[in-house]
Amino acid sequence: MKSLQSVFNKFKNGLLSSGSAFAHDLVMIPIAWLLAYWIRFNLGYIPVDNLYPGLIALMLVVPIQILAYWRFGLYRGMWRFASMADMMRIGKATLLGSALLVVSLFIFTRMEGIPRSVLILYPIILVLLLGGPRFIYRWFKDHRLKPIHGKRVLIIGAGSAGEMLARDLLKEKVNPYMPVAFIDDNPRISGHEIHGVRVAGATRKIQDVVNEYAIEVIILAIPGAAAKQMRRIVRLCSKTGVPFRTLPRLQDFVTGQSTVQDLREVSIDDLLGRDQVELDTEEINRGIFGKTVLVSGAGGSIGSELCRQISKYSPKELILIDSSEYNLYQIHHELSNSDMDIILQRRLVDVTDQVAVEYVLKKFRPNIIYHAAAYKHVPMLEDQARPALKNNVLGTKTIAEAASSYKVDEFVLVSTDKAVNPTNIMGASKRVSELICQNINNRSQTRYVTVRFGNVLDSAGSVVPLFREQIKKGGPVTVTDPEITRFFMTIPEASQLIMQAAVLGNGGEIFILDMGEAVKIADLAKQMIMLSGKRLNEDIEIKFTRLRPGEKMHEELVHDSEKVSKTKHPKITLAKSRTVDWEWLVRLIDDIEVAVSVHDENELNNILKKLVPEYEPPSSTDDNVIPFESLHSISSKDQSKSH
Repeated sequence: MKSLQSVFNKFKNGLLSSGSAFAHDLVMIPIAWLLAYWIRFNLGYIPVDNLYPGLIALMLVVPIQILAYWRFGLYRGMWRFASMADMMRIGKATLLGSALLVVSLFIFTRMEGIPRSVLILYPIILVLLLGGPRFIYRWFKDHRLKPIHGKRVLIIGAGSAGEMLARDLLKEKVNPYMPVAFIDDNPRISGHEIHGVRVAGATRKIQDVVNEYAIEVIILAIPGAAAKQMRRIVRLCSKTGVPFRTLPRLQDFVTGQSTVQDLREVSIDDLLGRDQVELDTEEINRGIFGKTVLVSGAGGSIGSELCRQISKYSPKELILIDSSEYNLYQIHHELSNSDMDIILQRRLVDVTDQVAVEYVLKKFRPNIIYHAAAYKHVPMLEDQARPALKNNVLGTKTIAEAASSYKVDEFVLVSTDKAVNPTNIMGASKRVSELICQNINNRSQTRYVTVRFGNVLDSAGSVVPLFREQIKKGGPVTVTDPEITRFFMTIPEASQLIMQAAVLGNGGEIFILDMGEAVKIADLAKQMIMLSGKRLNEDIEIKFTRLRPGEKMHEELVHDSEKVSKTKHPKITLAKSRTVDWEWLVRLIDDIEVAVSVHDENELNNILKKLVPEYEPPSSTDDNVIPFESLHSISSKDQSKSH
């Protein structure tokens, strides 16, 4: 009885909440039934011998059809957004109702006086009466309220995202944008209309369409586009001189973080974009859920993003440590105001302070440590070996040894591609950090895992914010060399892959993140100028300077002696680590401590060369600035050779 009562209540509530829609559909049942009779008798007089049984049959037709409505959820959707899915539900409900009606009439009346053709005409008419008003209403709402204000918009992409965007823009009475044309490379839809907006041609016609339709804004509605496709389209859009915007990326739609109207400027991430990272979330969750996790350098670019990503997997407690008061405050404030149900702790700690580090580990007993604290600015550290080695080497040794002493389950070192065949103090110091973690792993119950990757886009002190600032000031944009390249990935991608690599490790490994293809910094500068709406050499010029102290032309991710093998994750490879004599390593690190205590920079450089034999500081360079124009012909020759 309770289950029947529950079904009845759901049925009743569904009808009450649907209001006028249900009243409409209820009235349509007898109308469709009687129309079927009228059509059967050629729109003329219906004999009483047929009409009377038909009216009696309505006592079965109405309740049976209402039950079919409810069974297929006709009132889940709104008329304002009627779609083919609603039409399918109407069709199924009508067919079910008709089938049940035939069976019921046969059982109760042996179908006496009911023409067989009525049972065929009735469902056809009912589908038209139910579906027609819904779609007429939607058409009326979509087209009655055409935007009376707004800039004339060209939408690039006539797929589902473009269609949704146009529909949403057209339904608003007052809107800053009014779609007037589509562009799409699909030849089958060229010349067609979507919501009354014409598909005016392929992407090669962008300039012509902008001129013909007096376009004021271009919107890129291709959230799943590859980076190469985006670069081509953005290049064509930039030539028009018209501002352009884009929809959020596909993964933001999937996760619900963005909607179709959340327009934004095209970012350098879009043009250098990479395939969405596919994570083994179950494995990461098993590694983090309910654990106490500590992140050093929690206020930095990578450290703060690690904190954001880790917090999604519900650790029991997240310990944030950083030596920067402001950075620590920022990330703690952000996470405190999020919806994450985790315990947050923040401590001002310098990782070189052994007493402070051990106090934190003793107090909170973390299960996992992500060690992201490091000095990373290459030119700045070239003439300051002492802070570089003190922080990157001695700091790593301090927190790594403390992790072993307090029986931390796993210690993850965030490393860099600059540690491979280093030409600068920063890279060499990070290579020593790798050596410490690789070799201490053999003497501890703690698992030590190293994750190595290249540059991250938009990190503090990196080239992207520098270029952005230079462009804002009107230039020039300075690039060290026309041929210099770097590997790039986004900060979230790097952080996610660090967590993924951590759960793959058994201890002692160096995991290398797939950085894709190296990017020319000169091309990066050109694309950022283009995205800003400026013209290269007319509004802003690029000037080339010599390589700065410690810089390499091309970074590497793997040393020649490191054998690389695949892991079960396609974007993570494993490099076989190089072990060294532990006593020798400890003795030289002790020498570093002594040299740091007396501020002996020369001795620190000498020790560094012993620890990292492949470390080769570059010869000194001058800082003469070379205009873009003077190097243009050289660059063109090089390009022709490469082709």
